[in-house]
Amino acid sequence: MIKNITVVGAGTMGHGIAHVFARKGYNVSIYEPFEAVREQAMEKISGELQFMVDEDYITAEEKEETLKHIKIYDQLVDAAKDADYVIEACPEKMELKQELFETLDKICPKHTIFATNTSSLKLSEMIQNLPAERQKLCMVSHWYNPPYLIPIAELSKFGNMEEEKFQEVYDLYTTCEKQPVCVLKDITGMIANRLLHAQAREAFHLVEIGAATAEDVDKALKYGPCFRNATTGMLEVADMGGLDVWLAGEDNMLPALDNSDHACDAMRNLVKDGNLGIKTGKGFFDYPDDVRANAQNAFYKRLIVQLKASKNYE
Repeated sequence: MIKNITVVGAGTMGHGIAHVFARKGYNVSIYEPFEAVREQAMEKISGELQFMVDEDYITAEEKEETLKHIKIYDQLVDAAKDADYVIEACPEKMELKQELFETLDKICPKHTIFATNTSSLKLSEMIQNLPAERQKLCMVSHWYNPPYLIPIAELSKFGNMEEEKFQEVYDLYTTCEKQPVCVLKDITGMIANRLLHAQAREAFHLVEIGAATAEDVDKALKYGPCFRNATTGMLEVADMGGLDVWLAGEDNMLPALDNSDHACDAMRNLVKDGNLGIKTGKGFFDYPDDVRANAQNAFYKRLIVQLKASKNYE
């Protein structure tokens, strides 16, 4: 039974993953080697929990109880020696993850399950240096950012793990209010990111060719397909509309859609010029100083409204 959870990395994803587990009463240890990140982690966690309190998603008492279940360490052995489940949220570098799992194999009990938050690196390559018995306890557990507001968790079910162990992890995630997606093939991008980037490719392309402004492309998504897809999956939408109608539409439209095998030049040029989005003040949209301060909080507020609404159609 999973009781003690270790999160490796307290950065963008790791600290949020940690307090999702802690909020449900699991003992969570965070390992973070960089002092600056380590010192900010608990403050970030507290701030995100307070946001959930302010939005009436959790109570102040739940926030305080959650914080009691989290400890942060500067030594991996101290964080992982008693772990039942370890999830790493480190930079997407294969060598780094391979070395980490080899080290964890020496530190952790034989029953410990290892998980990676990657969606772009191959699990088989990541765990190839581990003993055969440990490889049977390894999986991908891919979260979306911000992890405490977006319910999806993609869980690899590639056949290397016994069904009983997989179910244990699946149950852990459902207990933590996640919506697990079982990924049956070891493919780049898992499921959600492949769907995301297929849509993003066409959105970026439409801006690049001047078919519509960035504002109107986003408006078309928010109040068209994404409005419906917030509560209804794409395959269900097709069934509801009639597969004969969809078949004709696909045959007519797919030849005209962008099929590039690389990122669009419009985005590449923005990055080349140092325009990276909200963190630099300019991307597809402009974010002046008076807007930047509130834009991300407003974004998170929209997400938590959607998170609350999603509970009504589970």
